[in-house]
Amino acid sequence: MKASSFFIATLKEAPADAEVVSHKLMMRTGMIKRLSAGIYSYMPMGLRVIRKVEAIIRQEMDRAGAIELLMPVVQPAELWQETGRFGKMGPELMRVKDRHERDYIIQPTSEEVITDIARQELRSYRQLPKNFYHIQTKFRDERRPRFGLMRGREFTMKDAYSFDRDEAGARRSYESMSDAYRAIFDRFGLQYRAVAADTGAIGGDLSQEFQVIADTGEDAVVYCPTSEYAANIELAEAVSLLGARGAASAAMVNTPTPGCSTCEQVAGLLGVPLTQTVKSLVLATDETDDSGLVTRTTVWLLLVRGDHSLNEVKAGKVPGLKGGFRFATVAEIDAHFGCKPGYLGPVGTRQAVQVVADRTVANMHDFICGANLEGHHYTGVNWGRDLPEPDLVADLRNVVEGDPSPDGQGVLAIQRGIEVGHVFYLGTKYSQAMGATYLDESGKPRLMEMGCYGIGVTRLLGAAIEQNHDERGIIWPVSMAPFEVVVCPIGYDRHAEVRAAADQLHDELAAQGVDVILDDRGERPGAMFADWELIGVPLRLVLSERGLKEGMVELQGRREAAASRVEQASAVAQAVERLKTRQ
Repeated sequence: MKASSFFIATLKEAPADAEVVSHKLMMRTGMIKRLSAGIYSYMPMGLRVIRKVEAIIRQEMDRAGAIELLMPVVQPAELWQETGRFGKMGPELMRVKDRHERDYIIQPTSEEVITDIARQELRSYRQLPKNFYHIQTKFRDERRPRFGLMRGREFTMKDAYSFDRDEAGARRSYESMSDAYRAIFDRFGLQYRAVAADTGAIGGDLSQEFQVIADTGEDAVVYCPTSEYAANIELAEAVSLLGARGAASAAMVNTPTPGCSTCEQVAGLLGVPLTQTVKSLVLATDETDDSGLVTRTTVWLLLVRGDHSLNEVKAGKVPGLKGGFRFATVAEIDAHFGCKPGYLGPVGTRQAVQVVADRTVANMHDFICGANLEGHHYTGVNWGRDLPEPDLVADLRNVVEGDPSPDGQGVLAIQRGIEVGHVFYLGTKYSQAMGATYLDESGKPRLMEMGCYGIGVTRLLGAAIEQNHDERGIIWPVSMAPFEVVVCPIGYDRHAEVRAAADQLHDELAAQGVDVILDDRGERPGAMFADWELIGVPLRLVLSERGLKEGMVELQGRREAAASRVEQASAVAQAVERLKTRQ
């Protein structure tokens, strides 16, 4: 391909609203064009990358035995009402009406539609297992779309759905997809981690995220450098930092702490380590009748060490909080503790509360907590002596770097990541809600066991750029690059010898199956090189009149600081070999 017949529209500066590196570089390279908040047109350069990503995904999905179909972007609300998600999903779900005032949604995912297909088409055990996938436009009405394709409203996703006879079969399908995802991300040439994750709104009880490692990632990836343990911080297990509870050695004293409403302030005033303090967080759960009227409210006091933070996902797994919780109101806090937040604690509450202690807090002794009196904290507090044992002990906190690994094989490290893929074992969550059954060997109906598996196709572009860039622009892995090689002739429009050699080099590379572009625009060398460094093409071949007289051309990888002079006759072979040895 020649540049003059393609569409290249680079910018020297990124638009003012572009925040992260990937957004800025995708705008500057002309890969995307903003239409509205979180909605972009994929321009020719960007679409080439998307198509390469899709091709790799298709190849590995097909190799794993998945079958491609295509489901609609617009879906009838009735299916989502069957599973209850039409009402439960928040404003991110775009709801629309047709001319007959019938409700529809613009799909953020397709569990309902694929389950509807399965219940109609998969009637016998002989038809199972099956795994269907599609690559399709999705829409989620993000409250604050940002970061270009990283958190847009309209995006492209590959989602797959497996159907099996039983749990054992479903878990085999899950593992098959997990392996396929590793093959996919290996081929992209990106540094990534597969981490245990919370199932979130999708549901199910087994889940794994694929995180591309990048300093600008929104997610915290927890891992043990000396073992295989890895998890999203929402799911990473925090073990107790105290092996056993020590014996009480101090009396409980109501100590004045004027103006000290945080653990940090209290520890500073009293001259004690922050690790000696306990932080109190007050939650509430509501029971309702059939009309939705609240009939009973339970107040919960969650305790974490002063230097730790509450993990709300973990809190949502505590028995009694699984059905959903909220933070207590000021009035509820006053009724149960007789004090405003900042001085709350588990000793001597006015009304009964459910006390849940983090594992570390449950093993603390002589600790400091709020006295339920403004300007005061208790020091020397001990379980069993000064207050009852907690109602529950649970893992409530976010892990921190240096915590012991839950597998006992070392200590934890944390790095930032960008979620680009997710695999779920769903069980019968959707098949039960929608009556998706098959007839087993004895002719009895049984619910299908399901899994679902997503890859953010367009998000991958942003993640790859966040991980691979420098001050000059993007550095694409070969497998994702819009072009693998760019031929840059100096004086293409002025020197017949240069033009002929460049055309020949281009044609020979193309004949070898290389995705090559020839820059025939007649640009000055500096501007031409800057464009292709910005775009991030992995290899560049430079031809000049002087070099050709010596039988030489220049070959330079995008990550290399200087070019290598190679013989013109071997340039194609060397370029092909270089492409084979690098991602």
